[in-house]
Amino acid sequence: MNSIFQLSLAIFLTAPLILRAEQPKNFATSPVPRDAGWMKRHESFNVISKQGEAPLVFLGDSITQGWSGKGKASWEKHFAPMKAANFGIGGDRTEHVLWRLQNGNYDGLKPKLTVLMIGTNNTGHQGRPQAELNGAIYQSTAEQTAEGVSAIIKLLREKQPQMKILLLGIFPRGADANDDKRKQNIATNAIISKLADGQSVHYMDISETFLQSAGILPKEIMPDLLHLNEAGYEKWSQAILPKVTDLMK
Repeated sequence: MNSIFQLSLAIFLTAPLILRAEQPKNFATSPVPRDAGWMKRHESFNVISKQGEAPLVFLGDSITQGWSGKGKASWEKHFAPMKAANFGIGGDRTEHVLWRLQNGNYDGLKPKLTVLMIGTNNTGHQGRPQAELNGAIYQSTAEQTAEGVSAIIKLLREKQPQMKILLLGIFPRGADANDDKRKQNIATNAIISKLADGQSVHYMDISETFLQSAGILPKEIMPDLLHLNEAGYEKWSQAILPKVTDLMK
């Protein structure tokens, strides 16, 4: 075997290892916890889980957590009678939800349905250093975020095989359709919509509920062009209530 052939063979055999080593880490699928305040809220969900009484769970970030704030009236009217639990934490990304699910959330529960919406912070936190990542600059493409959402659904199915999942498309953000973060959320939605199987996992994109003509997002619904106000939460309620009611049967 001549030296040129040996060198070529060595390069061929090690190339896959080199390529794998150079693949950037997908933060969206790498479970990680956050700070002490976050941990306290996470542990409160574990308490609710151990009580085993919630047949309906809303799981997500600050937009979901907002059901206990701006959305409280709509929650009390529509979902509290269903004994729903709110497992939303402001600032959460897919990787934080994965960590929560691996560390007690849902343990003891046997829900009929989870309403899941997550991913806008994967989009919005890009280019920013994150304390829980030791100051690393955060990145998450639409494809990577979708992988994170897929991992959450997979874990939910493993933990709660009897449960149905209503996966919501990430809500629109930014003033209009030219907003880069809006575009990435749309791209992520196009991927995660394919996770629905019509049996255990159902998908709804209710973006049009909030938008005016030409894709304008009115501040009368989302004052900061990201988070809903009271009117926005009522629109959200009305948009999903028939589907939630049906899936809870």
